[in-house]
Amino acid sequence: MKNSYSVNIKLSEDMMKKLVYICRAENRTPSNQFNFMLRNNISYFERTKGKIPEAKLKEIDISEFSDDDKN
Repeated sequence: MKNSYSVNIKLSEDMMKKLVYICRAENRTPSNQFNFMLRNNISYFERTKGKIPEAKLKEIDISEFSDDDKN
């Protein structure tokens, strides 16, 4: 099973209400909506700026975000 990761974000009340509105309209949870938006953003980034090199991704330490350490 793949690791899962968490990132805490702060939103204004207006942004939170808009997020919930979109989630309800799209029938998604906030978590699923963020994943959807993030996938789209990554796709856009790679289309406009080039594919992110695997070698660069391997250099990034994401252990501080792992949910595995919190169980």
